[in-house]
Amino acid sequence: MNKTPHASARVPFWLRWLVPVLLVITWLAIAGIGGPTFGRLEEVSSNDQASFLPAGAEATEVQDWQAKFRDTNEIPAIIVIESESAFTPAQLGEVAALKGGLEAVGGGSTVIGPIPSEDAKAVQFVVPIDSAGEVKEIVKELRDEVQASAPEGMQTFVTGPAGLTADLVSAFAGIDGILLLAALGAVFVILLIVYRSLLLPVAVLFTSVFALCAAILLVFGMAKLGWIQLNGQSQGILSILVIGAATDYALLYVSRFREALTHTTNRTAAALTAWKNSWEPIIASGATVIIALLCLLFSDLNSNKALGPVAAAGILCALFAALTLLPAMMALLGRAAFWPFLPKLLPETEREPEIVTGLEGQKGVWRATGSLVSGRPRTVWVASVLLLLVASAGVLQLKANGVPQTDVILTASNAVDGQDALARHFDAGSGSPAVIVANEAAAQEVLKATRAADGVGDAYLLADGGMPIIPGAPAAPGAPPAPTAPAVRDGKVLINATLNFAADSNDAENVVVALRQDLKKVDDGTLVGGVTATALDTNTTAQRDLVTIIPVVLAVILVILMLLLRSVLAPVLLVASVVLSYGAALGVSAFVFNNILGFPGADATVPLFGFVFLVALGVDYNIFLMSRVREESLKHGTRPGILRGLGVTGGVITSAGVVLAATFAALGVIPIMFLVQLAFIVAFGVLLDTVLVRSLLVPALAHDIGPRIWWPSKLGRPETDAAARGLRAAPEPEAAEAGIR
Repeated sequence: MNKTPHASARVPFWLRWLVPVLLVITWLAIAGIGGPTFGRLEEVSSNDQASFLPAGAEATEVQDWQAKFRDTNEIPAIIVIESESAFTPAQLGEVAALKGGLEAVGGGSTVIGPIPSEDAKAVQFVVPIDSAGEVKEIVKELRDEVQASAPEGMQTFVTGPAGLTADLVSAFAGIDGILLLAALGAVFVILLIVYRSLLLPVAVLFTSVFALCAAILLVFGMAKLGWIQLNGQSQGILSILVIGAATDYALLYVSRFREALTHTTNRTAAALTAWKNSWEPIIASGATVIIALLCLLFSDLNSNKALGPVAAAGILCALFAALTLLPAMMALLGRAAFWPFLPKLLPETEREPEIVTGLEGQKGVWRATGSLVSGRPRTVWVASVLLLLVASAGVLQLKANGVPQTDVILTASNAVDGQDALARHFDAGSGSPAVIVANEAAAQEVLKATRAADGVGDAYLLADGGMPIIPGAPAAPGAPPAPTAPAVRDGKVLINATLNFAADSNDAENVVVALRQDLKKVDDGTLVGGVTATALDTNTTAQRDLVTIIPVVLAVILVILMLLLRSVLAPVLLVASVVLSYGAALGVSAFVFNNILGFPGADATVPLFGFVFLVALGVDYNIFLMSRVREESLKHGTRPGILRGLGVTGGVITSAGVVLAATFAALGVIPIMFLVQLAFIVAFGVLLDTVLVRSLLVPALAHDIGPRIWWPSKLGRPETDAAARGLRAAPEPEAAEAGIR
């Protein structure tokens, strides 16, 4: 039984002042070290292709082979200079003079070009850039150089893998500042409305920010040691997740603290009572999310594997902050935290109200909700399930099979515009060829089959230095002779195949699929990689991860709920409700993406990330609700306990849901399609979960089932439930209740 301290309870000095002050000072020190580390995350963060590649895919194997053929890990920047009319000889000469300047900016690597288009209205250069360097800065210098030196009146673009990477990094640039400010601002406004207090929102925000500082420090250390791969995607989600989770845990603790203050004038005793009553659901909630996130380690995608431990570290820090820093601040502030609306000390006769129906002492919307749930429970839960099923039907419209790289960035992008210009004047796949690794003995046969394949514009073997071997091509005046022998490494050669389609298109992916099938018939050891193959393998792996990881996450959550609730039936029904809620959120999101926002599709990882966050975080609210319901059921019986639990947690869960939805919605300020889609799915799903599932469906279903919801525990037996209802009149309620436990 959860006791509340008597008003005259005395707490020793060391517990009343020393421990809280030491905890606050410790967290101040952590924030002082971790805060400045925020600006250093770029040192250990990477947004290049390698940080997202599927670990065991064919494209990854090809990339490993490519590394053996070159001294540096280079990615091409494709420069396109476009004119409305055909280039004159003088203009071509002026453009050709750019080559020396481009080589200087690119670090001295050999620049291929100028290559005029067939319609003579465009010229392209290929500039290799070391991907280990500052790609964003080098691309900016290339753009400045080309724009300043190109003939007047012409449009210039720097695109290709390097250009797209640079623009992607620029899009992520808002993560350190804009995203954090948007999330904290939204949370602060919501907390002001919820608490109508000045100090409490600040204390809760301090808890969230200090948790984030600790998480950043922990993640920075893990990345520095090489234990994890950090990228902009993980970095953005980390900030949102820590702020949202820490605030949710803080809301639960503060609700129990306010409740305790109505039973005692001793602020330290109230803080301890709130801690004792809230630590179990907070620990269970945090453990559920942490373990669910660590299930991402089963993924074959590097980006997923990176997010798992990064986000789990963030939740761990949020957990510790909510259970140490916030109680310490509340112990020091006491009632003053709620100023100007201070909680009042209730008379002893009102501290343990007589509970018969479960609606006693409740007011407003939660009394009305409880009346609806108890009056027509079956109607409520059946209607809720039908509504969620209808919404889930929209999942069939979700196009989560990947999107072209040019659609990933939602703002104006010179690289995206350059891809369009490239497609207008050159082979659409120019600059981003398919890369084929073949055995030296079968090189000519593989080359011949590649050139004959549908969708391939041209193909050629590569010599040392990445130079193409083009038979019969005359050498430029003063240049060394054209290479004639391919580079060989460990019995393998490289072939570049220029496709007739844009490298990030579905048509190009179909060509890669056909090449893999046909070339293996020529030589079984042939591998096909490159930009298109990487996108294809990433999407395929993400879809396979969805089938692999979801059952693992559900099993983990089910076990934790069983341990927490000492029941089998209740956890099964709760997990089913969360899955149904996820399906409805995904269905509505598909409709919004296709018909309102006009997105061409969704990243293949969106359904998996949406599932992990919605299910893991949705279970938080299940835990908050049902742990309190069980507590009340032990004292008053199951059906009154359900209504009592709904009434005392309804406001907390709704506030927590709004806070979490607002923090995830802040991801939408980053102009990356994946993050915008994830922001909508999680924000809408959390609101759906708190407003419909946790407020109506779960309480109504549990009320309809009655004590059997706790099967097979002793609490689920009719005689135990009847005994619980009679505890109020029993001479020794604590002893009787101990027997039930």
